Amino acid sequence: MEILWFLIAMGLLVAALGPLIRRRRGGGIRLAAPGSPDAADPAAYGFALQEELDIRVPGPDQDLMDALTAVQSSGRWQAASQLLAGTAKEGELRWQRVQAFGGAAALELVERPGVGAQWLKAWRLEAGKDAGGAQVHAELLVQQAWRQSGGVGSADHRIILEEAREACRKAALLAPGDPVPYITELAVARGLAYPEAEFDELWAKVIDVAPNHMGAHLAALHYWCESWHGSREKADAFAHAAAARAPQGSLLAALPLFAVYAHIPEVVLTNFWESAVVTRAVQGAMYAVRTARGDDPMLAHVRHLLLWFLVGMERWAEAMEQVRHVDGCVGALPWSAAEDPAAQYAVYRALAVAGYEANGGSPATLPN
Repeated sequence: MEILWFLIAMGLLVAALGPLIRRRRGGGIRLAAPGSPDAADPAAYGFALQEELDIRVPGPDQDLMDALTAVQSSGRWQAASQLLAGTAKEGELRWQRVQAFGGAAALELVERPGVGAQWLKAWRLEAGKDAGGAQVHAELLVQQAWRQSGGVGSADHRIILEEAREACRKAALLAPGDPVPYITELAVARGLAYPEAEFDELWAKVIDVAPNHMGAHLAALHYWCESWHGSREKADAFAHAAAARAPQGSLLAALPLFAVYAHIPEVVLTNFWESAVVTRAVQGAMYAVRTARGDDPMLAHVRHLLLWFLVGMERWAEAMEQVRHVDGCVGALPWSAAEDPAAQYAVYRALAVAGYEANGGSPATLPN
């Protein structure tokens, strides 16, 4: 309980001192407190320990985990190929799985330069026309460009993105009607600063085959949010237009919340959390969560971002509701933008627990 009382005390200190909450570069907020404590007695709530948190995926996907384990332990790509071949191309899950395989390969290459991700190299050499392998290769290049190329604007960043663009277009030829290669290219469009006309042409290909794809809309939102592109108004207009035309049960109603997150100021004052913009975006996301299918693959993405906002707004019970649903997997914004996603998530979980208990909550009162 010492951690709990420490967090409560720090919360009171932050409230007393005013605008000491600053946005961390790449996402998240930094509290005026040392270290990154885990939740107050996470075991009491059945929460995972910080070292047990999975940073690869936003939510549980046992089939994906089994396939990843198989390819990484044996070096054989067939398990990954079979999983993607059996995953519907129209839905969100295929995109998430391609991202996970590409991310796993990128991480291997960081940890073991030149020798990591041999399974993906073999996949491409032995089955060059396998659509799944082509998509994972394109995703690997995109992740390398954004995470390991020396920074946006560097020569390496552009070279890798040019290679990724070509890989995306080859992947699209292997899988007609599959939106994933086009969605992956949206990240390339962002990095290479496609002119609007070229971006619109690409976006038309996406919505032609997957008009309500949440992952595609998130990728497109990042393009509209880039500073070189012009204005926050364009990003907001895109997000609100998508939310307005979203069918019943679609998580696109939560897109304005992602737009707000993308434009959070460097210094976050107390009145930011009470603003009408934040309140409306959170309400829209809460509505989306309530009406979405329980098995929607993008539901965890929305819950993770909601947790970040609800903690800032001191809506502790609702924040704990998000923790209850997402705990264990933290491979989503805002945590994935931090240097240590698990530690960043653990801080917010700890604050949610502290605020919840300070207002009379306990493990016994948290719904199952």
